[in-house]
Amino acid sequence: MRTTATIVITAIMALLLGWQHLDGGVPAHHLLADPGMPALSNWWGLLTLPLLAWYLLGRIERRRAGDPASAPRIKGAFIGALLFGALLATLFTAGQHDATDMMALSVFVVALFYPIYRAEYVLGFVLGMTWTFGAVLPTIAACVFALVGAIIHLGVRLIYARMLLLRR
Repeated sequence: MRTTATIVITAIMALLLGWQHLDGGVPAHHLLADPGMPALSNWWGLLTLPLLAWYLLGRIERRRAGDPASAPRIKGAFIGALLFGALLATLFTAGQHDATDMMALSVFVVALFYPIYRAEYVLGFVLGMTWTFGAVLPTIAACVFALVGAIIHLGVRLIYARMLLLRR
């Protein structure tokens, strides 16, 4: 599955870049949408997206091998993150910046209940946003969300467990 999915993702990225090239040029996106910051070309996605997919799919396969019953949860998490990323990108493109800000902040609330730092969430989110932003900026955003999400998800559970122990 890992190799096939990585090849498919690479082919889709190459088709997207080819279409962008023929339709006015491959766009570049400024960090933090600030023209004063460096711009990253979508061409970088042809390198970063296959590498990211290969790595994350390997992590997903290892977890599935250890717990075969986790497959439906992994698939649901991937699809949810994919839809979240696609909706976020769509709202940004439509100029709905208040909605995108709310969605970005909601990630931290979602992290209380779901392990958004896991590979399937990161891969789904990045793939959902790639059509609009290329692969590099969503990867950076996903890394930040995953790091903060891990701190929130694991930290809250640790604090809760300690509180339960203190009550005894």
